[in-house]
Amino acid sequence: DHGAVILATGANEYRPHEYLYGEDRRVLTQIELGKYLEEKGADNLDHVAMIQCVGSRNEEFPNCSRVCCQSAIKNALHIKELNPDTEVYILYRDIRTYGQLERYYREAREQGIHFFRFDPKEPPQVKSAEEYILVTFKDHVLQKNLSLPANILALSSGMRPADIEELSNILKVAVNPEGYFMEAHVKLRPVDMANEGIYICGTAHGPKLISEAIAQAMGAASRAAAFLSQPEITLYAVTAKVDQEQCASCLICVRVCPYGVPRINKDGVSEIDEALCRGCGTCASECPAKAIQLSWYEDDQVISKLDALLEGVL
Repeated sequence: DHGAVILATGANEYRPHEYLYGEDRRVLTQIELGKYLEEKGADNLDHVAMIQCVGSRNEEFPNCSRVCCQSAIKNALHIKELNPDTEVYILYRDIRTYGQLERYYREAREQGIHFFRFDPKEPPQVKSAEEYILVTFKDHVLQKNLSLPANILALSSGMRPADIEELSNILKVAVNPEGYFMEAHVKLRPVDMANEGIYICGTAHGPKLISEAIAQAMGAASRAAAFLSQPEITLYAVTAKVDQEQCASCLICVRVCPYGVPRINKDGVSEIDEALCRGCGTCASECPAKAIQLSWYEDDQVISKLDALLEGVL
């Protein structure tokens, strides 16, 4: 038993299969580059190239992963700090260092880090040579192909959702098309799930920066604490109820309820917990046996209201 649930399943780094990743040990992800710099420094690096939006903003995964640009610029500045003579090239589609992080982009420009924009329809080409990795791309300003030799090629790989299918089925919560948990309302209830007492935070909700994940975690904790601190919970006046003698155990109500409330009890008939029911009426409208009625909106009541309304008109 539990009173509240906070979903913080996180996300996974996309493991690239493009740009010779896994084939040439000099091709790294940004996370791997960060570890490399901490262990080996940058004294042996003359040229470092970075390619943005690897595994993101494509047909398979159209969303921006948000962390890629910040990670690339962070590592680029760290390389310049360790070895100012290293030339760093960042090949990008769009730089998205939004908010206060814009100052890091300006600092990178001032430090002499080179930024080249490429067309996603003509992505960079990567070839492996004995002494270096050769990165060839078409510059959108010069409209010419340029080639860059690099000691290391860093791929800014995006974020992918964790495997939450089983958990979402158990909790009966919604998942968006990208595979992340979906909030009840993006503006009014940004950390609440549609089911009462379940909250989300961090990259379980979608790609976000650490600062954003922390802020959302604080919001989810606040909402959960407010929910648990209530001395009593007021139930919805309009709830669904089952006439179990009429129930055919067809499971339609179990399948269609957006909140996952109906269940089949030990007697083999549908049962609806009024404390969890949100009164949407989906199950009542779908039940083929008319075994489910909505309180205050039962068929006889609605028909009587219609008769009274039409009596005054006709």
